[in-house]
This record gives sequence, C-alpha cells and structure tokens, in this order.
Amino acid sequence: MIKRIVDILVSAGLLLALAPLLVLVALAVWAAMGCPVLFVQTRPGLGGHPFHMIKFRTMARATDGRGNLLPDSQRLTAFGRFLRSTSLDELPELWNVLTGDMSLVGPRPLLMEYLPLYSPKQARRHEVKPGITGWAQVNGRNALGWEERFALDVWYVDNQSIWLDLKILWLTVRSVFLRQGISSEGHETMPRFTGSGDLRRGE
Repeated sequence: MIKRIVDILVSAGLLLALAPLLVLVALAVWAAMGCPVLFVQTRPGLGGHPFHMIKFRTMARATDGRGNLLPDSQRLTAFGRFLRSTSLDELPELWNVLTGDMSLVGPRPLLMEYLPLYSPKQARRHEVKPGITGWAQVNGRNALGWEERFALDVWYVDNQSIWLDLKILWLTVRSVFLRQGISSEGHETMPRFTGSGDLRRGE
C-alpha cells in the first residue's frame, strides 16, 4: 500500500511538473514523424494481464513493397534515438503508473507474445507490477542478455522494498544522464526473445 501511495503521489506530481516538457516533446514528435505522436501497445502487467502501455513514438512507419513494417533499425529515426537515449520517450508511462497498471519501479513490461516462452522461474517477474525502471535497467538495461535480465527481475521480486526502490530510482537518474545500456550489441534495442534454454530442454 505504501508503494502504491508513493506511485500515485510521484506520478501525479511529475505529470503536473513536466506538463510543459510533455507538450514540447509531443510537438517535436509530431514535427519529426507526424501522427500518431504516442505509441500504444498491449503489454503484460501484474499476473500477465494485458494493459495498454503508452510511450512517445520513436519509429517511422516505413514499410517494404508488400506493406510490411521495416526492421526497427531502419525505422528508428535520429530524433527517436535521442528520445530513447534520454528516456524522454518513457514519460507518458507516468499515466500508466497513475492509473495503476504500472509502478515507478518493477520489471519492464515486455511483449505479450513472450508469455508462453518463459520458464516457470522467469514468469515470476509478473508477480509484481511492471515498472518504468527496474533492477535490470540500472544493472545494464538493454546491454544485458535475456537470461541475465530475467534473473535480475526475479531477484527484485524476491527482495523488493521501499529502500531498494529508492536506490533504483537514484541509479536510474544516474544511468539516464550517462546514457548507459541503451542498446544491445548489434541491435538498436534488444533482440527478440525466442525462449530460454531451460524451457527448450523441457526443464
């Protein structure tokens, strides 16, 4: 309950305080890429239940000759890279925190299609609400491999506390200023998760 109260107070306060910045970023996205300004996608929340996560759009809607979207690396614009490196694209998620779908701190919400690919241990990351930032984000972010990232998420589930959340928030501010772990080696963000080794072996 304390964590939820903190989430409400901080997200509401930041949405009010950062309202001018949110408007400026929205106008910049519109000028650089047109509409829509926001990227809305269904992601798994607490217990794996779906919710609509909101971010500022960072990719163009470029398609190939068949109408299929081009790979992320070809659609991510220079301005989009800037938004991601500064984490400005994440600011609309404060609304998800205010409405209760997310928390300030928790495992990052990934794709719905990953749910059946998790091992039982990895699936424990959904025992808490997803967060704007988390233990994996301040320990490597997208530079981590999937197995290491999930292990950090589960560690957070087992060790969560208000003091740990405060530490993660502080380290997040530091990581944003240093622009650490923005992308995975050879990828603009993270390669797709195709299943854990334990799951493929039937363990």
